[in-house]
Amino acid sequence: MSEFVLCINNEGFSASLVVGKVYRRLPDPEAESHGMMRVVDEDLSEPDGYLYPAALFVPVELPEEAKRALFAGSGPKE
Repeated sequence: MSEFVLCINNEGFSASLVVGKVYRRLPDPEAESHGMMRVVDEDLSEPDGYLYPAALFVPVELPEEAKRALFAGSGPKE
């Protein structure tokens, strides 16, 4: 699966997810076996991400330059 996902629905999670925004997906085979996905959401203080229903996202492939920009922006804020 893709390293990045696009949020297509934030019902029930509007404080944490923005529809149309790309999020970094973290591997979690156990969560995925239950239809869940671990992503780094708007709360960047949690580097291990949070679990959400996988149906809220679709995988996306990004150019390398976009990946670098997203990784640079996913670190802790001072």
